[in-house]
Amino acid sequence: MQQIFNFLIKNKNSILFLFLFAVSIFFTIQNHAFHKSKFISSANFLTGGVYSWSNDMNSYFHLDDYNERLLEENMKLRNQISSMHDSVVGAKQTDSTAFDGDYIYRTAQVINNNFSRIDNFLTLNRGKSSGVFQEQGVITSKGIIGIVDRVNENYSRVISILNSRSRINAQLKKSEHFGSLIWDGDNPNIVQLIDVPRQAQLNLGDTIITGGRSLLFPKGMPIGSILNFELDDTQSYYTINIQLFNDMTNIGYVYVIENLNKDEIQEMQEGEDEQ
Repeated sequence: MQQIFNFLIKNKNSILFLFLFAVSIFFTIQNHAFHKSKFISSANFLTGGVYSWSNDMNSYFHLDDYNERLLEENMKLRNQISSMHDSVVGAKQTDSTAFDGDYIYRTAQVINNNFSRIDNFLTLNRGKSSGVFQEQGVITSKGIIGIVDRVNENYSRVISILNSRSRINAQLKKSEHFGSLIWDGDNPNIVQLIDVPRQAQLNLGDTIITGGRSLLFPKGMPIGSILNFELDDTQSYYTINIQLFNDMTNIGYVYVIENLNKDEIQEMQEGEDEQ
């Protein structure tokens, strides 16, 4: 306490000056409209800056929450669009090799992602308790990711499209020419589409989509664009390098797709094979 008194006594002139200066500023602002408006404007500017900084910081620390909410909203929209599409198109399906079904989209977060091996997998924080099961397709809003191959109660493993075991039906967006999507183990953002007949007209930049001949992905899901292409040794089929729309090294949230008609279609196909 004595030190405080000593400080006040030692600096009494400076403290008195600051006090009188503050009082003079207060009366100047109170009695002059121009100065008062400038003070209020400056105070609002400073307060707004503090609030803006605080809001930016708060938003940064809640990005995961915001992303999850957006993902949930997108999932609901996807499910609504799928239902509307199926109610209109279902009766018009005539191609027995292309399957439009009733699809349900579920959200999940990637908690582990391999992309530097020849056989890569992802781990999701959703399992049987969330409706995720084996042989369900996995996508993002930009394109396909892979297929669920192992599931327990709360987690699931996905065979990435960057896996030597992965073969997914895909086609050119502008035609019905299709092939098999594989990965040569080199660049994690470039995959290959093989067995595309030479009759197909190809152009650099053409879009590749899912072909609809799979029970796991609806037709038309984006995959990537043509980077380059060449004929194989037989000169009958193209091998096409595709630049993926997804950055496979940076996958955060995904959608897991369930085809509600899958079992029924498989049963029908098995019946055809027995005949």
